[in-house]
Amino acid sequence: MVKEERIVLTFDVGTQSSRAMLVTQSGDILGKAQKKHEPPYYSVEPGFAEQKADFYYEHICQASLELKKICADKWDKIEAVTLTTIRDTTVCVDEKGTPLRPAVLWLDKRRAEGRPAMSQITRLMFKAVGMEETANLQYQKSHCNWIMQNEPEIWKNCYKFLFLSGYLTFKLTGHMKDAAACLVGHLPIDAQSRGWQKKGALTRPVFDVEAEKLCEVAESGEILGKITAQAAEDTGLPEGLPLIASGSDKACEILGLGCDEKEKAAVGFGTTATITFTMNRYLEPERFIPPYISIIPGCFSPEIEIFRGYWLISWFKKEFAEKEVKQAKELGVSAEELLNERLKEIPAGCEGLLFQPYFTPNVTMPSARGAMIGFSDQHTRIHIYRAIIEGINFALLDGMRLMEKRSGHKFKEIYVGGGGSRSSEICQITADMFGLPVIRTQTYEVAGIGSAMTAFVGLGVFADYEEAVGSMVKRKDVFQPNEGQHQIYEELYQEVFKNIYGRLAPLYEKLNGIYKKKTEIESM
Repeated sequence: MVKEERIVLTFDVGTQSSRAMLVTQSGDILGKAQKKHEPPYYSVEPGFAEQKADFYYEHICQASLELKKICADKWDKIEAVTLTTIRDTTVCVDEKGTPLRPAVLWLDKRRAEGRPAMSQITRLMFKAVGMEETANLQYQKSHCNWIMQNEPEIWKNCYKFLFLSGYLTFKLTGHMKDAAACLVGHLPIDAQSRGWQKKGALTRPVFDVEAEKLCEVAESGEILGKITAQAAEDTGLPEGLPLIASGSDKACEILGLGCDEKEKAAVGFGTTATITFTMNRYLEPERFIPPYISIIPGCFSPEIEIFRGYWLISWFKKEFAEKEVKQAKELGVSAEELLNERLKEIPAGCEGLLFQPYFTPNVTMPSARGAMIGFSDQHTRIHIYRAIIEGINFALLDGMRLMEKRSGHKFKEIYVGGGGSRSSEICQITADMFGLPVIRTQTYEVAGIGSAMTAFVGLGVFADYEEAVGSMVKRKDVFQPNEGQHQIYEELYQEVFKNIYGRLAPLYEKLNGIYKKKTEIESM
């Protein structure tokens, strides 16, 4: 007996594009429409990354209308809508939901001044455990603190300070609500309570947003609201369809890859490269860095992020791959396909060329920069390309080993998603470096699959997420590690890569100090 086809529509809003997809309970994507973000953001000052908040709404509407044309015969079968977006992208709105300023993206580099207003005792506690500098950096990186300092009138008139997911939920339903699993960013989030921190929480001064400016929070699978008449006109969706709470792009990606057990690591080859997993207890991936809230009730997602991860591929393409870009246009393929094919020309370890991918530092390495060591006259730009891919993987491997140490368990498999996972060459390099099987599922649109799962669980199609994973995730390719290659990588990791940051950190600090002075002089 053929199972009745159940269909939901999922919006997936990334840094580079917005997508609308029709997904079935079997994990099949019946149709997809994608709208590129051109440009993804703009900068009114160096380091700023902003975008009109309605830019994203306009793009999901365009994608939805295009998808309706593609899948006209399926459209009346849609039972619900879900939404997943990039994280830590914020929007200030007034009581009517009108944006008071452009959205600030996750990769924005502006900095607030000063440090959090902590008591002397609290500050001494942070200092004693070596986290004072991290707390100060988190305070300075917070969009809310910058707006409070530099745009006080906007902050005064701000009714709600929303993540992009919350703003798009409002545009679709008229309700300022968000999913607990979307709460990722520089706001007072309590992963253990799956909501907002209480006023007296230890780290609340780092992001001290007034409670009344924070939106209502729902659990994944719950109804956030229903498609309004205006949203129906804008998207082509039927008025009254339920919008079901989902999760952030990475929370959905983990689920869409089938990583519902702690032995399965999810590696995301996206603009930010990540390694994460699902665990049924609270575990900090690094000291005092909280895990994220999982879509699965009672679970957490410890995660290590490599900012500007596969963005580095775009950077390389722009700066070094003019030949492949031109050739790709002539052949009607992507430049990445041509570059990835050439990865086979370069041996493991790039003949001694190693890359440290910290173009944007993280909270535990605030002074880090990118570095490449080991150049000789035999190295070509394709060596550099492979070294970038290996460098991202070395950093992810470092994160995996740290999480294994902290959790007390070993990973057995790696599931890969994001644009980079489309390359079989990159998947094989990853298997060789990690020394573990790398699994690619039926689609690289794993965030969309994970988001759709929340709808099907919410609709009662599946009893829980374990059942949803069993039905909607299918192994497509398995890349087994080559032991000889793995030993080369293991030696490079243990003997060289692990030591690069420690040796270069003092020089990074000096560089940052010199350029900070230079910037201050130029701004006078």
